[in-house]
Amino acid sequence: MLSLLIWLPLFGAALVGFWPLTKKPSSHLAAQAIAGLTFLWTAVLVWQFDFQTAALQFQEHLAWIEPLGLDYQLGVDGLSLPLVVLNSLLVWLVIQSTKEVDRSRLFYALILLLSGAVTGAFLAQNLLLFFLFYELELIPLYLLIAIWGGAQRDYAATKFLLYQALSGVILLAGFLGWAWLSGSATFAYDPLLAQSLSLGTQLLLLLTLLLGFGIKMPLVPFHTWLPDAYVEASTPVSVLLGGIVSKVGPYGLLRFGLGLFPEAWTVVAPWLSVVAVVTALYGSLVAIAQTDIKKMVAYSSVAHLSYVLLASAAATPLSLLGAVCQMIAHSLIVALLFYLVGMVEAKVGSRDLAVLKGLLNPKRGLPLIGGLIILGTMASAGIPGLVGFIAEFLSFQGSYTIFPAQTLLCLATTALTSVYFVLLINRALFGRLEGQLTYLPKVSWSERIPALVLTVLIICLGVQPNWLVRWSQTTTDAMVAAISPISHQPIVQHSKVNAPALAAVAPNT
Repeated sequence: MLSLLIWLPLFGAALVGFWPLTKKPSSHLAAQAIAGLTFLWTAVLVWQFDFQTAALQFQEHLAWIEPLGLDYQLGVDGLSLPLVVLNSLLVWLVIQSTKEVDRSRLFYALILLLSGAVTGAFLAQNLLLFFLFYELELIPLYLLIAIWGGAQRDYAATKFLLYQALSGVILLAGFLGWAWLSGSATFAYDPLLAQSLSLGTQLLLLLTLLLGFGIKMPLVPFHTWLPDAYVEASTPVSVLLGGIVSKVGPYGLLRFGLGLFPEAWTVVAPWLSVVAVVTALYGSLVAIAQTDIKKMVAYSSVAHLSYVLLASAAATPLSLLGAVCQMIAHSLIVALLFYLVGMVEAKVGSRDLAVLKGLLNPKRGLPLIGGLIILGTMASAGIPGLVGFIAEFLSFQGSYTIFPAQTLLCLATTALTSVYFVLLINRALFGRLEGQLTYLPKVSWSERIPALVLTVLIICLGVQPNWLVRWSQTTTDAMVAAISPISHQPIVQHSKVNAPALAAVAPNT
């Protein structure tokens, strides 16, 4: 069940890349068919998944390199399932929308290779296996940025590779240190949970993992690779980078940081909340100063991912559930915004706010794209009725009982979100079309499909958030049960989020 989600796109990448008769149109059809089959198989997984159990499901175990403790172990629970589904959906949408691309066989092969590697990282239940998939995704991403990127693509791709390689080396050191210090003969996740180490040893290993995953997320001051990579990458690659690859870091923090070191996590949690505040404020303030709307969305992504760190640091049932929901909401919103920015650049030829104006013109502009940009920015700002609101509400309400000051500061950055997105809307969407922008090319229906699919999900999950929270609630409650209270104050229990909490926020849903 799980192996097919990994190996179908990997074998598909080999087929598209090396099959000698694969031409440009047929390579797109083949890649789209493989991505579609993967997404359908993911739907089958969801259909058979038991949302009432916190244990790993559909587990697979195959002995591989036993002297190294490396086994092929897979499993899925409420933490990884939403991310696996999101990965397969975004890959299918990206391939569907990318029909005209140079060196198409290589492009689609790399996209499929990236899909299999990311899915493998979410499903791996062996630390070394996770590391292999974690490193495997770097190869296609580097090539996708370096070959199909913008004018500064070589610089951005090299910087991305160096930062991510450093992140991988640090994580490997943490994983090896765990095995050496604990005397364990295996890197399997479940047996490691039963290992007991001194608090000092746990702190050393946890800080190592925090540094590695902090570069991946990224957190300030390890964020400098992100704007360059996001801005120079082509639109499909930016969608995947912001939509799903950026979630490997937060997922790793929850799975391996909080999951393996719950006692040490309570010690470093206050510092993590401070890092979350700094990252949120920095990302929001820098976003306000941008005139390139793609770079504005990139810094906005940095700010909003910090909410996941804050909620994870608080580690209450409500905040952990909010952290997972924030990852999904962030993925949908950022993927939509990057796709729409790419459409604007393709039709207008610029992303500069000094050039863009009047895109909402109903006859000569891009009214649908402009309207969806408004919806995407509203979702990012946490407007009720959209998925961003419920994710931020759960994160902030769950975190406030533990870190009230940090939560209020992060909450203030949502107002800054409104500031820079209002600047975007006012300058780019309103005004008169003049000069070369008098008549803009129309957007075809095939180009609209990815944006409309993401928009429907943003609205539906915002109106009916129970469709989202039920996927992960059992798993996050089980994770909290293994964590000691962070402070002497009792952790507020919100195990049944769909009863009082959601009713108070969305009484009409």
